[in-house]
Amino acid sequence: MNNQTILKNQTIEAIDKQYVWHPFTQMKEWQEESQLVITGGEGIRLCDQDGNWYYDGNSSMWVNLHGHRRPELDEAITHQLESIAHSTFLGMTSPPGVLLAKELISISPPGLTRVFYSDSGSEAVEIALKIAFQYWQQRENPVPSKTRFLHLVNSYHGDTIGSVSVGGIELFHSTYHPMLFPTISIPCPYCYRCPFGCDQNTCEKKCLDSLQTVIQEQHENIAAFIIEPLVMGAAGMLTFPPGYLTKVRELCSTYHILLIADEVATGFGRTGKMFACDHEGICPDIMTVAKGLTGGYLPLAATLTTEEIFNAFLGEPNESRTFYHGHSYTGNQLACAVARANLELFRKDQIIPALSEKIRVIESGLERFRTLSHVGEIRQVGMMVGIELVKNPDSREPYLPEDGVIKSVILGAQHRGMITRPLGDVIVFLPPLSSTLVELQAMLNILFESIRSAQVIE
Repeated sequence: MNNQTILKNQTIEAIDKQYVWHPFTQMKEWQEESQLVITGGEGIRLCDQDGNWYYDGNSSMWVNLHGHRRPELDEAITHQLESIAHSTFLGMTSPPGVLLAKELISISPPGLTRVFYSDSGSEAVEIALKIAFQYWQQRENPVPSKTRFLHLVNSYHGDTIGSVSVGGIELFHSTYHPMLFPTISIPCPYCYRCPFGCDQNTCEKKCLDSLQTVIQEQHENIAAFIIEPLVMGAAGMLTFPPGYLTKVRELCSTYHILLIADEVATGFGRTGKMFACDHEGICPDIMTVAKGLTGGYLPLAATLTTEEIFNAFLGEPNESRTFYHGHSYTGNQLACAVARANLELFRKDQIIPALSEKIRVIESGLERFRTLSHVGEIRQVGMMVGIELVKNPDSREPYLPEDGVIKSVILGAQHRGMITRPLGDVIVFLPPLSSTLVELQAMLNILFESIRSAQVIE
């Protein structure tokens, strides 16, 4: 049955509402309202079934780097299909996965030497947690008491059970608390709403004092500290004060705690450098990557570790030191082939050096947003932007979902030709790295008018 036959009596939207369950979506509302059906893309824009074009203002959920239908990436997939689409990585290997691993290590923070593949960022985090746990149990000098994980309040590391256990967004995670394993959480450096009541202009970095106290008191039981370096994406684009990440690394090294850097959202140029860790010269013990790994084309993730960690899993078959974890599509050849083409584009187009001017244009363009009465704070690191809207700038009172203001901004942007998605009261602007200066200014204009108009009709 072809598409034309299916669509004789029903539209794609109608079929969707009858059969599909969408992620992070209240389906009652979805079924009651008209929805966008995307049928194509070109460059940094998306096309709907009616032929309307929209800027991809959140990079198709933070994954797209070089735009849609990029010839080099299309060709990489086509070329790989001439050989094979997939073969197992369990007990065998293949050129795309092997060569990609070598290239990933060459661009990653020093000390990382091994690559373990999976299918999504959440899975990469699950793998990191299991590796960290098992490492302490079977390294040369085991420390079996190290079984707990330290993480920040408001953190988000994925939606599988282990990843949720080290998460801290109540809206997403509270329902599942009975299913989770116990962890240790500490306040995050949310400077706009400081949990310690500090003023941003006279910050005493009490968040670091709190972290140090917890680590000093409980380090003997802590296997690893997992953190999104520099920017906590799903928490609302929360940004760290300068030096925070450096201090985290120092404390983990001093008290023998593995540092897991979750670069799923921040990796591959999003912050202006290849990885967020690069900004402060941080070398994690374990690093997770996904999203932009394939340039936004196919699901692929990786967990990178040091040689010391890898060596703890070596042994004879009867010793049971193996890392018993894997996925059917681990090291998928199509995904690894397009990931290699993605990294080649970074080299060929000198993408990282070209970002500095784009970042300045975004920073400059955001200045006028501060004149809008309900803009509480603007947070930016590189090409990642969060604009927190508030009912009252003095009290910083947040909007409620029933106020409809955030939804009005998003629909207003869509009406003006740009798609993005909010995080609570935070409007996200996360354009593809390939966006031109003119395109960035056009998207910022759309966003400005959408926020301004939403305030007017409130």
